[in-house]
Amino acid sequence: MTDAITPPTIPAFVLVRPQMGENIGAAARAMWNFGLDHMAVVAPRDGWPNPAAVAMASGAGRLLDEARLYSDLPEALGRTDFVFATTARNRDLTKPVFSPEAAMAAAAEKIASGQRVAVLFGPERAGLENDDISRANALISVPVNPEFPSLNLAQCVLLVGYEWRRAQGDVKAQTVGMAGTEWASGQEVEHLSQHFEERLETAGFFYPDHKIASMKVNLRNMWSRMPLTRADVQTFHGMMRQMVRWKERD
Repeated sequence: MTDAITPPTIPAFVLVRPQMGENIGAAARAMWNFGLDHMAVVAPRDGWPNPAAVAMASGAGRLLDEARLYSDLPEALGRTDFVFATTARNRDLTKPVFSPEAAMAAAAEKIASGQRVAVLFGPERAGLENDDISRANALISVPVNPEFPSLNLAQCVLLVGYEWRRAQGDVKAQTVGMAGTEWASGQEVEHLSQHFEERLETAGFFYPDHKIASMKVNLRNMWSRMPLTRADVQTFHGMMRQMVRWKERD
């Protein structure tokens, strides 16, 4: 595979003898979802370019325009340094077998060291043949239901593409949508705590006397445990002010 199709920053995804143009287009869309835009197409059954692939790509047509077409796999691999082959079955070939996560982590390391990496995806009907797999350095095996191991081409591309994105550190395990606000500062939470104490004091909440100190400690501890935003703090202040006004009107 030439320098143009395998730059040192991302792996190339090689679709080997894909059968349906729709699946090629869906694979392109899946690749572009995760920032992968180097596709090679080897001996597509229905010829190339394929109008059905363009229609299915839905915004990722550039990948199809720039995809390299090859007549056979050896030509497609060219100067590639390391090749992963995706397969759902044990082909009785002695090769390292990676999970998608481990494979893309290894791919990231190899690419960072200047190697060119490719990932092979087989045709929809039966997947890669042994002759294809024999040209790979390692396999990628997805832990699917053994009673139904077949993955759609685009599904497999999407899964591996996602793991590539994770390998770049771009996937956070958890985030919080702040909805136009930000976290309250310690000082803001302290003012809120004081406001509550003052209002609860007025309401006669702190009773009996020998429990007052521990009750206030418990309240402050509660506030310190709560991840409050500035909007939350403002809402609590407003609630307390309105309760006081209501009491004064009574």
